[in-house]
Amino acid sequence: MTLSVEQAEIFALEALGWLLGNEELLPVFMGSTGVGADELRGNGGDPAFLASVLDFLMLDDAWVVGFCDSVGAPYDRPMAARMALPGGAQVNWT
Repeated sequence: MTLSVEQAEIFALEALGWLLGNEELLPVFMGSTGVGADELRGNGGDPAFLASVLDFLMLDDAWVVGFCDSVGAPYDRPMAARMALPGGAQVNWT
């Protein structure tokens, strides 16, 4: 599945919204990334920030499943979205 940059950004914004609504996981995200409340509000349009949201989400399969189930997305969608955002291209060393 290949997503456009726009589709990936929209999906990552959905992930950010899900994260903001998760009272248990939001502090973990903020603590592990060093992001403050002002940055959460102001960086929603930054593709690199959205990529970091997906990177965080994909640290735990349960988080991926929880988010994807809540939005009705396949479990491989976060990785597809991440690949479309800055720094997400797969490296081929051969």
